[in-house]
Amino acid sequence: MNDLHAWLSEQHHGLRTFRTFQQKLETLGRDDPAQRGLCRLLSSLVGSYVEAYDEAPLPVEVADSAYHRLLTLVASIDLNAGADRRLADINRVAESQLWQ
Repeated sequence: MNDLHAWLSEQHHGLRTFRTFQQKLETLGRDDPAQRGLCRLLSSLVGSYVEAYDEAPLPVEVADSAYHRLLTLVASIDLNAGADRRLADINRVAESQLWQ
């Protein structure tokens, strides 16, 4: 996740960043099967956001807030943690929303 966070932290908050992030998650899940579930959850979270605003006006405040929420969420995930922490990370991702 450190690589994903580093990449994400250098991106613009537009929908293209979120789509590319989904592609990166797909690659990570394929290359590292132990992370597949977490990658799918993150991809689903990002996908619902992209679908909500695809071909619709995206207010700057919403885009900025969603980007920062995703950046914070990705920064909080520890792929090397023990099972309890990993489960807590997965549950936190599952209950997260990028926008209201």
